[in-house]
Amino acid sequence: MASTVNPPRGMRDFLPAEKAQRERVLGVIRASYRAHGFDEIETPVMEDSSRLHAGLGGDNEKLAFAVMKRGLTSEKLQAASDALELADLGMRFDLTVPLARFYATHRPELPKVFRAIQMAPVWRAERPQKGRYRQFVQCDIDIMGEAGPSAEIELITATAATLDALGIDGCTIRVNDRRLLTSSLSILGFPAKEHEAVLITVDKLDKLGADGVVAELRERAFPDGPVAALAEFLTRPAPETTPEFSADAIRAALPAGVTEEVILELAAIGQAVEAGRGDSGSLIEFDPWLVRGMGYYTGAIFEVAHPSLGYSLGGGGRYDGMIGRFLGSDVPAVGFSLGFERLVDLVELGDAANDDQLALVYDADVDAATLVRLQAALIRDGKRVRLEARPKKLPQLLDQLKDAGFTSFATVRAENVSFDSLEFKPLGG
Repeated sequence: MASTVNPPRGMRDFLPAEKAQRERVLGVIRASYRAHGFDEIETPVMEDSSRLHAGLGGDNEKLAFAVMKRGLTSEKLQAASDALELADLGMRFDLTVPLARFYATHRPELPKVFRAIQMAPVWRAERPQKGRYRQFVQCDIDIMGEAGPSAEIELITATAATLDALGIDGCTIRVNDRRLLTSSLSILGFPAKEHEAVLITVDKLDKLGADGVVAELRERAFPDGPVAALAEFLTRPAPETTPEFSADAIRAALPAGVTEEVILELAAIGQAVEAGRGDSGSLIEFDPWLVRGMGYYTGAIFEVAHPSLGYSLGGGGRYDGMIGRFLGSDVPAVGFSLGFERLVDLVELGDAANDDQLALVYDADVDAATLVRLQAALIRDGKRVRLEARPKKLPQLLDQLKDAGFTSFATVRAENVSFDSLEFKPLGG
């Protein structure tokens, strides 16, 4: 018996119907992003290894696939103390690092404020499991060159409109700011040098709960005073707040004395987004302990949550310091990414343009020139047309055509090959 032939672990094949659905969803996302003024770019699937491991990608850098240098001798292979010494390139693990490099390369050719779309696969050496793949698609929008909160407002508004266009109900976009997180930790007594380490544990609040977070911080030997202050704050009675995304609501959810300027800025972002949505309804909420694990975030951060899922559908934030690592001077930048693989399973767009998908089932004695002439005429009329030789078991072919998205077929016989004589019948009707 022949062995089973499968794609590499964590990677997948897509049958025609699956691929068509994925392309329809990508089309909706792309159209929504473009409608909001963003332009699509493309970057290589590989970048220099030194750039991918420059400390910009957080823990994802550890998951990068390395591409070995050519012409390595056995002596060099044996002498290498680190696998990265053997690599000069790597597969991109996200679209943000390549975008930063792209901007640094092409800045003179780009507008002062550049709005970018990237929709492409990335690769990570994940341990494959449900919802985690080694190759997956990300859908990113980023704004570079805009230091003010209008960039965050544009990104959140475009993302919310895209979720609406996809028909995904019940989503919320949780919003916070890294500056509020660090300000809160300072007020609770954690020294600045410990902030990033503390936030690694605080990021698990949804999974561990307040008691679990406090227990882990104590296990990791953080000072008792700040940990006790955090425990008291996390377990305090919920403050009375209004449902609106307001400065008062944000202030009430944080320790007293947190940076007021950032509170007002974040409130303005939320209020502008909600005003722009009008009758579409509110979907933005403040989450005082939203962390987002990437250490390169410098300001506002956001994450898309859905009530049926235990993980986010996307996220992003401001990363003002990243492009400067390539360019030598800082450029303000903020981005929002949708996780396509998690998103596509929630979308039900149906079959697009089915009425224009036709099949010509021809007898063996019909000549090829006649067939392509008929096909070309239908294509000029805006149809999608497939040629199929008539098999012995016609019903089986018709079922396959229906599954592939075709809705009508006509039989072509040698004695009846004019365009006007084609009689299309519905598939499965």
